[in-house]
Amino acid sequence: MPVTGPFRIYVDPAPAGVELDVSHMIYALLRQLAADFDEDREGVGAELVAIAEADRAARGVDSQATHERDDLLETLLEKIGGGAVPVYGQQVLRLADRLRGLGRRRSVPRQREAGEVA
Repeated sequence: MPVTGPFRIYVDPAPAGVELDVSHMIYALLRQLAADFDEDREGVGAELVAIAEADRAARGVDSQATHERDDLLETLLEKIGGGAVPVYGQQVLRLADRLRGLGRRRSVPRQREAGEVA
């Protein structure tokens, strides 16, 4: 875990690169959404229904419904805290080091031809 706060970020190897785990931030956003819904069930519920309806209507990247859905999502995301993951001070360097270390090409053993001995 190269980043400990304000949101933890885990960096793990993946077959074709790395996997960034930002679950800690997503949990915080979902908790805020739940709290907002608890305070204003009608308002937040209506926003979520509008997003679902726009998503069902979305056809292609340039459709009006796609733009409407994206605008609704952006507005809601900003209300609950935004999508940027802040990384400060030494954590920036630890994250960069971890990414650099895991991002280096890993050597893959060469496959042997049929009949070839090790």
